[in-house]
Amino acid sequence: MAERSLRGTRLGALSMETDENVVPSERQLVKYVCPQGHVSELPFSIEADVPPSWECRCGLDAKLVDGPEPEAKATKPARTHWDMLLERRSIPELEELLQERLALLRESRGEKPRRKRSA
Repeated sequence: MAERSLRGTRLGALSMETDENVVPSERQLVKYVCPQGHVSELPFSIEADVPPSWECRCGLDAKLVDGPEPEAKATKPARTHWDMLLERRSIPELEELLQERLALLRESRGEKPRRKRSA
């Protein structure tokens, strides 16, 4: 029988299962609204946990209508290059390094060394 059912079919393209005696679970329609006013209605199983937010077709997060507010995710502030540099060096050390590098640069250009100004 297996030979007969597979002959002439595209393997993987068609399912051999039937929908007989299959009862789909009960569904509920859930509405989400994004900040731009797009409304999305999605079917969920009654047993499923409905998420408080859903990505809208415009890319923004749509919120569940009459649902709880989604929890705000904790974000760390972005560390800049300057912040990481200050973790390794103090301002006086950086000023000293700057003067050394400027002296090397001026020397490579053939400029005369500058005298320090007195206040």
